[in-house]
Amino acid sequence: MASSHSGQTETQKLLAEIRADYAATADTTGLSIPNPAVLAAIERVPRDRFVPAAGRSRAWDNTALPIGYRQTISQPFVVALMTDLLALRPGAKVLEVGTGCGYQTAILAELPVDVYSIEVIPELARTAHERLHALGYSKVHTRTGDGHAGWPEAAPFDGIIVTAAADRMPAPLVEQLAVGGHMVIPLDTGWDAQMLVVGEKQENGELDTRRVLAVRFVPLVNAKEEGTG
Repeated sequence: MASSHSGQTETQKLLAEIRADYAATADTTGLSIPNPAVLAAIERVPRDRFVPAAGRSRAWDNTALPIGYRQTISQPFVVALMTDLLALRPGAKVLEVGTGCGYQTAILAELPVDVYSIEVIPELARTAHERLHALGYSKVHTRTGDGHAGWPEAAPFDGIIVTAAADRMPAPLVEQLAVGGHMVIPLDTGWDAQMLVVGEKQENGELDTRRVLAVRFVPLVNAKEEGTG
């Protein structure tokens, strides 16, 4: 499913920076090196195809970039880390809340997993769907809707990744996570700060959580705010 992208030098530089970020943050993340499958996905997915024309010259920078509608494409290191923290096994079913431009979706689709992705902003949902199909990710399930509610008819999910900051873990998402599954989500911690948190679903239905890394994400929008009902 890989598509040709800008020079190998830019790609290899990005991969080296991601490896360096893993090493630098290992004390808090617990991961000193990226999963090879995740790193290979980063290498294969043409990030420049997910960035608006105005920012395309920076598509292979290890940084977040604006994609319109007050949303961003996440930093590649954070995309890799969040994907890694899901600890997905081949054949797993994963829910992404916040399709955005579809970049994180494509990274997940490069793994042998079944991907469901929800986006609350209709314009982003439409263009991401078209972009993913054009790049060959035709098996990804996408929909426009409120990510807080999850995708109940497709549950349970072995992993849930939320790509925008919430004030708490949405209860419907916790409910739709399979026992033993992982949810990765940035949470507001007050004082204009956010923390990436990973939670593992226990037999009693609760999440065993740990704080992973200070991050910066756009807020998780609900359908009422967007006027999509």
